Amino acid sequence: MKETYFKRVHAQTPTRMWINNVSRAQADLAIAAGATGCTQNPAYTWKMMQDPEERPYVMEKLAAILKDEPDDTQALVKLQRALVEGVAEKFMPMYEASHGQCGYVSIQGDPFDETEESIVKYAKYKTANLPNMTAKIPVVPGGIKAIRQLAMDRIPINTTEIMAIRQALEIADIYDGVCAKIKDPAPMYYSVITGIFDEYLAKYVAEKNIDVSPDSLWQAGLAVAKKAYSMVKERNSQIRFIGGGARGLHHFTEMVGADCVVTINWKGTADKLLEQDPAVVQRFAMPIPQSVIDELTEKVDEFRRAYYVNAITEEEFEEYGPVVLFRSSFEKAWKSALEEIKNQRAAMNK
Repeated sequence: MKETYFKRVHAQTPTRMWINNVSRAQADLAIAAGATGCTQNPAYTWKMMQDPEERPYVMEKLAAILKDEPDDTQALVKLQRALVEGVAEKFMPMYEASHGQCGYVSIQGDPFDETEESIVKYAKYKTANLPNMTAKIPVVPGGIKAIRQLAMDRIPINTTEIMAIRQALEIADIYDGVCAKIKDPAPMYYSVITGIFDEYLAKYVAEKNIDVSPDSLWQAGLAVAKKAYSMVKERNSQIRFIGGGARGLHHFTEMVGADCVVTINWKGTADKLLEQDPAVVQRFAMPIPQSVIDELTEKVDEFRRAYYVNAITEEEFEEYGPVVLFRSSFEKAWKSALEEIKNQRAAMNK
């Protein structure tokens, strides 16, 4: 009997699929299809609040939290952990069977509070109950400081919102420094958010009326991901690569062959790939043509900032366009979840 697409990818290549922002039922489907881990972001709670199947479960959890928690933001923090732990429990057998090599589930906190102190505090809180819970931390100034501290404390970390190669290299340097200082460090991942980067560049080019080949633009995020991957590998770093933010099927299929994880949504990506059942072809090693790099760097300044190490500074990471776009989606969902909590509290107090 022919295996599913993702299981064939796993059998034939070092590429692994992680599922993103899933309900508990979708987690079961993804595990059966071959998922080896999971990522959840700050939009997760709001997404589950809107899911017809999950909403009763979410509201039950929230009602219990609201009885003892007077602060809405803290109620959201606690609810998020409870919901993500429900998914992490489904991956625990995989984590245990693989001796901690697979089965990680990452959780990212309040997008409005990304100071070092807040990130450290909540990363420890959210990963305390289950060993496969991983702190997902943005590679912005406050996050970078927190990552240094948490890595030394052996907290598993998924570093995210990486849109520029310099972000990836700075995180690799941090992890390599930690590996040199302590025995058996916890795993750390760096997530190049390829799909969101492409989404941002498409809008940027349209708004600026830049005449650039659609074929070149289609390869922009992949070009950044491949260069970051190559430069980190050249350093013999033990940090692990994630391709994230998929917005098209190619954000998975073009990564096949890399020693990496690729995170995708169940609906619209994983389910479509299972349905289409394409051939397993290792495309990642195919170089991006120099003509494509030349056109993008000459015409699209925001691509150049991502592609060349010294074209962006650490201080600019937080306000770099693709990072802002990604974070804004989290902020909108976090606000919506807070409003729902406010309404639920008012209803309980009537």
